[in-house]
Amino acid sequence: MADHGINKARRRFLVGATSVIGAVGVVGAAVPFVAAGKPSARARAAGAPVQADISKLRPGQRMTVEWRGRPVWIIRRTPEMIARIQALSPAALADPDSRQPQQPAYAQGKLRSRRPDIGVLVGLCTHFGCSPLYRPEPDAAEPKGDDWPGGFYCPCHSSRFDLAGRVYTNMPAPTNLEVPPYRFLSDAIIEVGEDGELG
Repeated sequence: MADHGINKARRRFLVGATSVIGAVGVVGAAVPFVAAGKPSARARAAGAPVQADISKLRPGQRMTVEWRGRPVWIIRRTPEMIARIQALSPAALADPDSRQPQQPAYAQGKLRSRRPDIGVLVGLCTHFGCSPLYRPEPDAAEPKGDDWPGGFYCPCHSSRFDLAGRVYTNMPAPTNLEVPPYRFLSDAIIEVGEDGELG
C-alpha cells in the first residue's frame, strides 16, 4: 500500500514536470515566429514601412515617427493653416511649385500632400540636416518678423519653410523639405515608406 502511494506521488510529479517542460518548449518555439512578424531594426533602418495612428492628432498638432533612421513629421493642418499656405506669394518661395524632386508626384501642389489637412514631411533641414522647429503660429517670437505666417524655422542657420515644407527665397537651405512616400491605410492610419495603390 505504501509503495502504491509513493508511485502515485511520483507519477503526479513526473506528469507536472513534463507539462512544465513542454509548455516552456512551446513558448520557446513560438517566440521566433512572433519576432519574425515584426521588421527588425536592420529592416527598419533599410526602409521598411512604418505605420502611424493619427486618430488622436488634433488640428494644429504635429507627431513624429521614425523611418530609415530619420524623423518624419505628420501635421494635422487647420483650415487657417491651409489658407495661409495657399495665400503665400510664389515670389516668397524658392520652389513654390515643388519642381525639385523632393516629393512623390502626388505631393507637388501647393500643399504637397495627399489630403489638405494632413502634411507628411521628413523633419530635416535640406541645408545641413538639422531639425527645424515647428512654429505654426503667425508672428511667432522666433523667427523674428511681423510677416511670419507660420511654418518651420531652423535656428542653426535661419532657414525658413512654410507649413507645406517649401523653403523661402534667399535661405541657406537649397530645397524644400522632403516628402517621403506614404499612403493612407484608413482615415486613422498612415503608412510611411509605401505609396502603392491604396492611396
